[in-house]
Amino acid sequence: MRLATLRIDGGTAAVRVDGTTATVVSGYADLSTLLADPDWESLAANASGDTMDLDDADYAPVVPTPGKIVCVGLNYATHIREMGRDLPEYPTLFAKFREALTGPYDDVVVPSYAAGELDWEAELAVIIGKPAYQVKASDAAAHIAGYTVINDYTMRDYQYRTLQWDQGKSFEKSAGFGPHLVTDYTPNTRITATLDGELMQDAVTNDLVFGPEALVEYISHIVTLAPGDVVITGTTGGVGHARTPARHIQDGETVEVTIEGIGSVKNKTVVR
Repeated sequence: MRLATLRIDGGTAAVRVDGTTATVVSGYADLSTLLADPDWESLAANASGDTMDLDDADYAPVVPTPGKIVCVGLNYATHIREMGRDLPEYPTLFAKFREALTGPYDDVVVPSYAAGELDWEAELAVIIGKPAYQVKASDAAAHIAGYTVINDYTMRDYQYRTLQWDQGKSFEKSAGFGPHLVTDYTPNTRITATLDGELMQDAVTNDLVFGPEALVEYISHIVTLAPGDVVITGTTGGVGHARTPARHIQDGETVEVTIEGIGSVKNKTVVR
C-alpha cells in the first residue's frame, strides 16, 4: 500500500495512492494525524473519500509533523570508508527538526550565507506506525508503518563548525521528503542521487551497517518511538564533500534521489 499527504484546496489531506489516482482518507488532514490512529492501516485500506487524478498533484512532506526525526550518520559502509573512518560498533545518532522538511518536488530555498558548501545525501527513511519502546530487532518490523525517500541537503560548512552536526542538517525546508509511504518495501534495493542528471550516488540498501530493524531496536532502548516518528538511516558513498576536489550544489541545480520500489524526490536549489 502507498500513502501520501497532498495539498488540496488550501489545506492537506491523507490519501491512499493507487496507480495514477488517489483516494482521500476522510477525516485525516495528513499522514501524521492518520498514523496517530491505531487503526490507520485499515482506515487507509478501506478509504472511500474523494478520488483524484495524480497528474498535477501537489505533494506535501509525506509525514508533515513528526514528533521526532532521528538521523543516523555514517551508516553505509561505502560512505564510512570514503570518509576515512572505521565501521562503528553503535549507530551515530543526531536530530533533525521537522521544520527542515519540505515537499518531494518543492524548490529548496537556501539562504546565501549557507550556500557555500551545499551537499546531497540520498537516504531511506523509516516511518513508525506503532509505539516502540525497548523492542527487539526481531519484533521491530511490527512497529514500522513503512518507508520513504528523503533528499537530505547538508550545509557542510555549518555542519563542521562544531563537533555537533545538527546545525548543518536542519535548515528550514531543506529536505525533500516523500512522495509516498510504502508499506511493502523490499530491502536490498538500489538507491541513487543525481545532480542535474549526473549520477553521484549509487548503492544498494544492504550496504547499511545498521538496518531499519536494528535502528528501531537501538533507538527504542533510549526513547519511545511514536507513530509518525521518522528514522533517517544515513547516506551512501559519493557525497560531494568527500570528492577531490569537493563538489557542491550550485544555485539552480536539481538534486534527485530515487529508491527503487518507493519513488523519487526531486528538488531544485534556489539560493537567495
